[in-house]
Amino acid sequence: MRLEDLPYAHLLQRHTGPLRADTRYDTVHFDDLDLTGQLGGAHFLECAFTGIRAENAKLRRAGFNEAWLHGGRLVGVDLAESEWQDTEIDSTVLAGISAYSSAIRRTVFRQCKLEAVNLRGATLRDVVFEDCLLRDVDLADAKLTDVTFPGSTLNDVRLRGATLKGVDLRRAAALDLPDGHQGLRGAIISTHQLLDLAPQFAQALGITVKE
Repeated sequence: MRLEDLPYAHLLQRHTGPLRADTRYDTVHFDDLDLTGQLGGAHFLECAFTGIRAENAKLRRAGFNEAWLHGGRLVGVDLAESEWQDTEIDSTVLAGISAYSSAIRRTVFRQCKLEAVNLRGATLRDVVFEDCLLRDVDLADAKLTDVTFPGSTLNDVRLRGATLKGVDLRRAAALDLPDGHQGLRGAIISTHQLLDLAPQFAQALGITVKE
């Protein structure tokens, strides 16, 4: 999707000036902006973000509804307890992010890189990770419902204690789950993935496999 393809593109107004915490932003275009400081509680409705850079910004309890983020780089950002709904995040890097206890619904991550992202205890429903790299992503104790990973590489993704329902891993490009079988109840995997995970399942069951 392009900026001009957004259903609210004709309503967007370019943002000027600093951002403020606990403020509602409606149909605003944030372009080539460095986000810094305390922005917790800010809510963004039908907003577009292009080329955004954020390092160590505080966006705790922020809300993103029908937002579109493209080409951004977020490093060390506090997004704990944030809410994301009907949002698309495209070609964006998220590294060292604290997003525990967040609520993410009907959201698409496309061609994104998520590295060292803390999603412990988060709720994900109807979320798509398309052609993404997820490395060192912590989903322990999270609740995932109808989440898919088409074309995505999962490297060191932890699911211990997570609750999964309708989570489809079959189209993932690679599947590296250090917790092994822990947290996979409720997931859908392919026969090939099952064979790859078989040694971990056998170890968990106390089975020794010898030729």
